[in-house]
Amino acid sequence: MEELNKYDYVTIWLDGQMCGIPVLEVHDVLSKQAITEIPLSPAAVAGVLNLRGQIVTAIDLRKRLNLEDREDNSEEMNIVVEYQNEPYSLIIDRVGDVLSLSEESFEKNPVTLEACWQNVSTGIFRLDEDLLVILDIEKLLSFGEAKAAA
Repeated sequence: MEELNKYDYVTIWLDGQMCGIPVLEVHDVLSKQAITEIPLSPAAVAGVLNLRGQIVTAIDLRKRLNLEDREDNSEEMNIVVEYQNEPYSLIIDRVGDVLSLSEESFEKNPVTLEACWQNVSTGIFRLDEDLLVILDIEKLLSFGEAKAAA
């Protein structure tokens, strides 16, 4: 069996859109966590949480991508990733399956993809019933740096 051109993604859902994060970038999947707010932080920074004694910055991806707030108080979830040697918890709607996809089916972002996804995506996979938007962790989490540099 040849597994050379396969890519594995943890699928997540955000405002009805299925997204993928490379499985090797995901450190933890957590249920809803107690988050301590940080005064004067950017809107997308929900606060910090304690993960096994480590302080982790929590980013609300709905706010980060200017999506509407959740209508209900559904149980959000957290995906913990690392960026610049720091852990971040991405607050999402829910976690799906791990998909193993082939390189041949990967496409660059189509021009019809909404701008909020274009800015944080490396490309897409067209699945039978859904469009899987592949998220770029660096683009997702570097939002504060552009403002700081200005």
